[in-house]
Amino acid sequence: MPAGLGDLGPELKFLSLYGNQISELPTELGALTGLTELDLSSNAITSVPTELGALTGLTWLYLDNNDLTS
Repeated sequence: MPAGLGDLGPELKFLSLYGNQISELPTELGALTGLTELDLSSNAITSVPTELGALTGLTWLYLDNNDLTS
């Protein structure tokens, strides 16, 4: 994923990265403070970065069908 992902800003409300074989999430996702819905399902994600805790407006987080271990 591009390093500039966090530059999309707080105006972004919904982000779907469904089914992209993503194995690691960039910490820049934590800069998307306007997100209310984040779909990360059907990837190969093994852990969720603590920076996602900054997404205080998040009401839906989809992580099903991943390889989460922590």
